[in-house]
Amino acid sequence: MIVQPIQHNERIVSLDVLRGFAILGLLPMNIQVFSMIGMAYMNPIVYGDFEGINKLLWIMGHLFFDLKFLTIFSILFGAGLVLFTEKLKLKGVLSLGIHYRRTLWLMLFGFAHAYLLWGGDILVAYAACGMLVILLRNLKPKKLLIIGAIVFSVASLIYVIMGLAIPYLDDQQIQQLMLMWSPSTELINEELASFRGTWIEQMSGRIEHALTMQTFIFLYTGWRAGGLMIIGMALFKLGILSAQKSIKFYFRLTSLCLLIGFILVGYGLKTIFDSNFSMAYTFCFGSQYNYWGSLLISLGYIGLVMICLKTSVLRLLKRSLQAVGQMALTNYLMHTIICTTIFYGHGFGLIGKVDRWEQLIIVCGILLFQMITSIIWLKYFRYGPFEWLWRSLTYWHIQTLKK
Repeated sequence: MIVQPIQHNERIVSLDVLRGFAILGLLPMNIQVFSMIGMAYMNPIVYGDFEGINKLLWIMGHLFFDLKFLTIFSILFGAGLVLFTEKLKLKGVLSLGIHYRRTLWLMLFGFAHAYLLWGGDILVAYAACGMLVILLRNLKPKKLLIIGAIVFSVASLIYVIMGLAIPYLDDQQIQQLMLMWSPSTELINEELASFRGTWIEQMSGRIEHALTMQTFIFLYTGWRAGGLMIIGMALFKLGILSAQKSIKFYFRLTSLCLLIGFILVGYGLKTIFDSNFSMAYTFCFGSQYNYWGSLLISLGYIGLVMICLKTSVLRLLKRSLQAVGQMALTNYLMHTIICTTIFYGHGFGLIGKVDRWEQLIIVCGILLFQMITSIIWLKYFRYGPFEWLWRSLTYWHIQTLKK
């Protein structure tokens, strides 16, 4: 028997809309990594103009975007694992084997993405976490929420322990940390030069970035993403992500989570500025306000999207987000293809030359382009090009692409 992927009429609209919402929300933060030195993401005073509109845009990005949309995307990944295996189970198919084949291909896509295009890839981490958290798919929502919260908290604990350990480091270790947090002019110029070079010349910097993401940074992202995926499983089973709850429920979820979340993130932002972006505080302790606040804000965003879906407002926007979400993998990879062409040496080589306000213009252009082209593409094709390839490899059967 040839096993087929989920068909168009089986898709859950709310998940596609949320996925599109999340994918588009990743770019306003990721573009900082594409267009500036990597450390400018966490320590904005280390590179570029940080006055006036540029400072305001960084603050707005931290409040409304940083970690929020990545959180939603992780939650949806967990929900997708439950949906995928349940659909196969209803068809009488053993789902774990297909899941692991599907996830292995996603990991290989991630490795190719990381080492050939951009070291900031998240697909490898997601695939690794997906291989583990799938084992919890049959648990009740309450247990999933408890386990998810515990796993999610581990990354937070790691950073707090790191902060407490700093006073006990020797001078050389502290100097290395400070050089990482505030790189010298020489190191900044070396990083910019490496990405302004040819595709081959970029390889050393790309490999270093990718290896860091898949080892040291994974100690953080792995626990965080894994915990959020488990929470996403629970939220899907509870019907929260599929718009099954009442508008009253979503209104309460949105108002309560956004209120508490923004208070937490806003206060944390104040303390970071008070510390003048010191490494020990900002990296280890000050970041915890956004770490936990972003989860609450993300739940508030989810509730807001569900309210829109259950009413007649913003129909065109919902249709566009749904199309973007159906092509989530393609649109995520297109962010890299477009941005590396704009900023890296094999393209226009603008890395280090674009202020944050100019980055915003580029982001708006890319997002508008994807919202329009996703609708047009799906008018003629069943899947995005990378989704088609992923499904064909997963099911060992060439999928029909044209409608």
